Amino acid sequence: MTTETAETTYFERFLSWRQEHMSERMFILILAFLVGFFAAVAAFILHNLIAQIGIILTSSFNKMGANWLYLVYPVIGIFLTSLFVRYVVKDNISHGITRILYAISSKKSRLRGHNCWSSVVASAITIGFGGSVGAEAPIVLTGSAIGSNLGQLFKMDNKTLMLLVGCGAAGAIAGIFKAPIAGLVFTLEVLMIDLTMASLLPILISCVTATCFTYIFSGSTSLFTFHLDSDWTVMRAPANILLGIACGLVSLYFIRTMSACENVFEKFRDKPYVKLLIGGLTLSLLIFLFPSLFGEGYKSINLLLNGQSQTDWNGILNNSLFAGKGDMLILYVSLVMLTKVVATSATNGGGGCGGTFAPSLFIGCFCGFLFSRLWNMYGLGVYLPEKNFALLGMAGVMSAVMHAPLTGIFLIAEITGGYDLFMPLMIVSVSAYLTIILFEPHSVYGMRLAKQGKLITHHTDNAILTLMSLDSVIEKNYMAVQPDMELGQIINKVSRSHNMILPVLDPAGNLLGEIELTKIRHVMFRTELYHHFKAHQLMSQPAATLIDNEPMADVMKAFDDTHADWLPVLDSDHHLKGYISRQRMFSMYRKMVADLSEE
Repeated sequence: MTTETAETTYFERFLSWRQEHMSERMFILILAFLVGFFAAVAAFILHNLIAQIGIILTSSFNKMGANWLYLVYPVIGIFLTSLFVRYVVKDNISHGITRILYAISSKKSRLRGHNCWSSVVASAITIGFGGSVGAEAPIVLTGSAIGSNLGQLFKMDNKTLMLLVGCGAAGAIAGIFKAPIAGLVFTLEVLMIDLTMASLLPILISCVTATCFTYIFSGSTSLFTFHLDSDWTVMRAPANILLGIACGLVSLYFIRTMSACENVFEKFRDKPYVKLLIGGLTLSLLIFLFPSLFGEGYKSINLLLNGQSQTDWNGILNNSLFAGKGDMLILYVSLVMLTKVVATSATNGGGGCGGTFAPSLFIGCFCGFLFSRLWNMYGLGVYLPEKNFALLGMAGVMSAVMHAPLTGIFLIAEITGGYDLFMPLMIVSVSAYLTIILFEPHSVYGMRLAKQGKLITHHTDNAILTLMSLDSVIEKNYMAVQPDMELGQIINKVSRSHNMILPVLDPAGNLLGEIELTKIRHVMFRTELYHHFKAHQLMSQPAATLIDNEPMADVMKAFDDTHADWLPVLDSDHHLKGYISRQRMFSMYRKMVADLSEE
């Protein structure tokens, strides 16, 4: 017996033992614990890799002047990342959270094995060398992939796989920020995984586990430090509302600009070196002008959150052409806020790997600081503590960009200990969210999938239709006839067919029409007519035709509009792929509703 065979046998024995001695619910809780642990390990490794690379590259930089190496490092990082993805991973690993949403809706929550590590390596190279993106989305993808692959290893069903993917994402957020509640609500709001009593406990276990192990690995220090300047008063409520609206508008700029930049890079999809040239040069130039754009930008965020005086805040100008020019602070902050989204798009578009989570926090911090600084300069009302409003801006922009106000509120409160600002956090986050939904119905993660009809939502009917696969309901075992086939030959086909429809196809496989058996009853039993009628005389046009990969919501609408029992499905070349039965589709729909509703 080979070693591989022996290992397989032992694993099968373990699976049998587990089924006999351990309940499904208990085993899911154990898996949730493991997912949380591994998510914390992945987050710790990634952040340490990024920090060490950054220290090695920039420790010798002159703080009071421009550094020409800012023009070189980002290009090297993007180039190395693109080589790693193209020749080692050989798969698309960008847009991490979007890929999770797609896996849930279209891949039965199955993520590939390499996603457990590939995003960590790629994003460490990208961000360490100055890529202006975040590490959060790659870690969330990593955590979700760990959950998915553990579930697949132990042969869990699709519903449990979805839950484990949610555990991985929640554990990743909880581990990165030491914010267990934020991890929980992130899964609810962003991944659209509805919390039932059966799913609540595993996700909580994953969040708490990831948070505890992150404390063990890295101590009690947080990504951000914050000390409250002054307590909130109701007199600042109007300013909070206006800040929320401003954050919503900045988020609209964020989403629209990112979409426009991605469309530019999409034109060069088959020309990787052109993308590298455009993305690398754009990113390098922006970082050279505004060094705050280098990497995740958490150093700049902490500076704005903890500055006590003009001298402290002027530190954000260090390493740039603006160094020592404190009178240009507002201009610098404004330009950095506006160019961050371009830098992020250039990083990913040029071949780098990273997310938009950290950029939304970065832009929000700068937005809040700029808002309060201008408010105070022009004496628009009561004095606004600039540190506090920098913090509130982080919650506002993130809530709007991600369409996740609860995540914004709890994440910022947990990572900064800013619970004393809970009321203004809620006001700003809700105001920002209400502003953005006037213009964008979907988050920056969901809008790509929403356009394809592949986004899971909290609307049960739509969620079921999104989870349903067109391929799973297509009947491909059909009897086709040619247009010049005589009635006698057609009847011979009927005797061997299991369907009520016979498609009429030309030699190339194109659908010309269909013969419905109920419509030819008056001639099909009259043998004297067997040589008088041909298929093209008996066929009629289908009530509607469906296209392969068409959203199931559109398929359901086509049946409702036509009242047909069968509808043909054509592939991309307009060749007949098969038929969909109304009865079979509704049977599968009812079964999935029942499965999803089980506790």
